[in-house]
Amino acid sequence: MSIARRIAPLLIAGITSPALRNIRRRAAELRRRVSGRPHQVLYFHEVEDPYSHLAAQTLQRLVSRYEIELVPHLVGEADSVPDRDLLAAYARKDAADIAPAYGLDFPRDVDRPEPELAHDAARLLTAVAPAAFTRHAAEIGKALWSRNHAAMEEFCRRLPCAQKDEVRGALAEGSALRTQLGHYSGAMFYYGGEWYWGVDRLGYLEQRLRELGLARDPSDAEPIVPCPSADLTPIATTGGADLVLEYFPSLRSPYTYISMERVYDLAERYGVELRIRPVLPMVMRGMTVPTSKRLYIVFDTKREAERAGIAFGRLSDPLGEPIERGFSLYNFAREHDKTAEYLLSFATGVFAEGIDAGTERGLRRITERAGLVWEDAQASRADDSWRAEFEANREAMFAAGLWGVPSFRVLAGDEHAEFATWGQDRIWLAEQEIRRRLA
Repeated sequence: MSIARRIAPLLIAGITSPALRNIRRRAAELRRRVSGRPHQVLYFHEVEDPYSHLAAQTLQRLVSRYEIELVPHLVGEADSVPDRDLLAAYARKDAADIAPAYGLDFPRDVDRPEPELAHDAARLLTAVAPAAFTRHAAEIGKALWSRNHAAMEEFCRRLPCAQKDEVRGALAEGSALRTQLGHYSGAMFYYGGEWYWGVDRLGYLEQRLRELGLARDPSDAEPIVPCPSADLTPIATTGGADLVLEYFPSLRSPYTYISMERVYDLAERYGVELRIRPVLPMVMRGMTVPTSKRLYIVFDTKREAERAGIAFGRLSDPLGEPIERGFSLYNFAREHDKTAEYLLSFATGVFAEGIDAGTERGLRRITERAGLVWEDAQASRADDSWRAEFEANREAMFAAGLWGVPSFRVLAGDEHAEFATWGQDRIWLAEQEIRRRLA
C-alpha cells in the first residue's frame, strides 16, 4: 500500500470530524463579525427544478422564524449532470412522492414546464427584490408547474419583469457564484461554508441557526418541514412472502454504505424478499463526477451517517482495481448465501475503517469477517461473469426510471414494478410502499 493510500483515510476522517467542523463554523462566524455582515443565508434557485419549487415553499417560514437575511440567486442547470432527461423526469416524480410527507405541494404526472412559462418565471424572479422573491417564488412556481397561464400573466402585470439579457446575466452570475462556493445543483442553501440541499437537508440548517441563537422564538423547536418516516402503526398482514424489495447498490457509493444495514433490517422486519442487484460505479461506467460533487457527497454522508448512528469517515476510495477485486468474489459470496454480509463488510471496510480493498490483506479481512473462507474463495476470482449481470442490473435500474444508487424497487412477485425510488434518504418511501401493499 502506498503512503498516500495509508494517509488518505486518516486525512478524510480528520476533515469530516465534528471537531474540525465546529472549528470551521467558529471561524466562519468570526469572519462574519469582523466584516460586519449580517447572518446571510444564500439560496440558489433553478426555475425548472422540482426540488427548487419545494424549497421555495419554505422560504417565508425560514425568514420569519430566524433572524437571517435570505439572499436568493437564480442558477442554470448544472453542466456535470449525465442522463439529464432521465434525471429530470425522476426529479418530477420524486418531488410528487415526497411533497405530502413534508407538508408541501407538487403536481403528480407533470411534464417539463412550458418554455414560455419558464421564461416568464425567470423574468419575474430576476426582477423582484430579495424580500419579494421570498414572498412570491412559491406562487410563481405553482403557476409554472400547473401550467396556469392566467396566473402567470397576472404576476407579470403586478410585478416587475426583467429583460432577456438581464435574465441571462442573473443566471450567469448566480451559477458562477455557486461554482465559486463549491456546488453544482439547484435548491441549495449556503451558510458559513456549508451547503444544505433543499427540503431534505433544511433541518441541518435550522439546527445550526438555532445553535447560533438566531431563532426568534427559542421555544419553537419544531422543524419547518418534518423529517419523514413511514407510518409505523400496526397493520394486519399475512406476511410479505409475495413481495420483493430490489436493492441496487454500488461499492463506491458512500450513500449506499449508510443505507445497507437499514435496508437489510427493513426486508427482515416485513418478511419480504431482498433481491440485491449491484451496479458498477458511475465513473467506471464512463461518467464523470466533478470534485465539488465528490466533496459535497463526503460531507453530506458524514452528517447523514451521524443522524443514523453509523460510523463513517475513514475512507479508502475503492475506485478501480479494489472494486473489481471485491466483485470478483461476489459470486462466491452468493454461492455461500453471504451476499449481504460480504457487501456490508466491504463497504464498512472502505468507508469506515480505511481498509484498502486493493491489497490481499485488506480483501482477505473483508472476506473472512463476512463468514467466508479466504482459501476457498481463490478459485472463483478469475470468474468475471458478474460483469454481464451488473450491466443487466444497470439496464433494469434505468428502465425503472432510476438514475443513481442506492435505488429501490418494490415488486409483487414477478409483476412489473409499480414503485421505484432512489436514495438512502428515500428508504422511508420504500417502507411506506411495502406497508401499503401488505395492508
